[in-house]
Amino acid sequence: MTVLCANSIDSAISSLFGPSVKVVDRQRVSGRDINRAYSLELSSGECVFLKSNRAGLLDMFTAEAHGIEALRATGTIGAPEPLAVGTDENNAFLIMEYLSSAPRRSDYWETFGHELAMLHRAKCGPRFGFPTDNYIGSTPQQNAHMDSWVAFFRERRLIPQMKLAWRLLDERTRHNLTRITDRLDTLLPEPAFPSLIHGDLWSGNALCGPDGKAWILDPAAYVGHFEAELAMTELFGGFPERFYRAYDEVNPIDRGYADRRDLYNLYHLLNHLNLFGLSYLSNVSSIANRYA
Repeated sequence: MTVLCANSIDSAISSLFGPSVKVVDRQRVSGRDINRAYSLELSSGECVFLKSNRAGLLDMFTAEAHGIEALRATGTIGAPEPLAVGTDENNAFLIMEYLSSAPRRSDYWETFGHELAMLHRAKCGPRFGFPTDNYIGSTPQQNAHMDSWVAFFRERRLIPQMKLAWRLLDERTRHNLTRITDRLDTLLPEPAFPSLIHGDLWSGNALCGPDGKAWILDPAAYVGHFEAELAMTELFGGFPERFYRAYDEVNPIDRGYADRRDLYNLYHLLNHLNLFGLSYLSNVSSIANRYA
């Protein structure tokens, strides 16, 4: 389904569900760091999910919808359908399929691992990047295509975040980060194949859907190295070991991945430093010192 562009929430609902359908109730949904989120009950008895932010961030929601569509197109893992984007007075919005939650299947983590591995093995373009730029949190994320994964991670991931964080860094950390980018081709391998990845996959961006399986949401999607995705899943607590064992059954994880994990996560920690402040500085400095 093509994502509808609408000039108000009411017009989006009418176009999607019929001219007589109205929003009859709006309930705030907690747990979102960047955007306001709501469940909307409709007069038809259906529900949809609404994300909202200031009007200037319409392109953030448009980019998110494109990312979700790319993930859904692989047919490998659940992701909620984006329905409409637009502006309503001073707010931008994204309307999506509402996911009701069922009890987890007994093989929830194994299935999640298998399906994420299938996503990473799904056929995608030969180059690294994405057709459009998007966002990691609320930070713009550059996705112009490149032929080399290592060059892409340097030029489109680390260096933009370093520039944003430069004023927050001490001299030694600046030196170490510069040294890392200068010798990145000795620290990271080129993958055997490119992978479409969610791009921001941690426990808060996965939930149990109506089928009892994991569904993924809030992507910062692009074609990259699947190791960068696995690293992100481990950054804030990680998933159970059974998830990683199942993943490895479908898409084998190289032994050297564990040595590279924190280097991939340097990108996300720099982003958290830029978004949320100095509490992330020690993590950034420690990783920079280790790999320099």
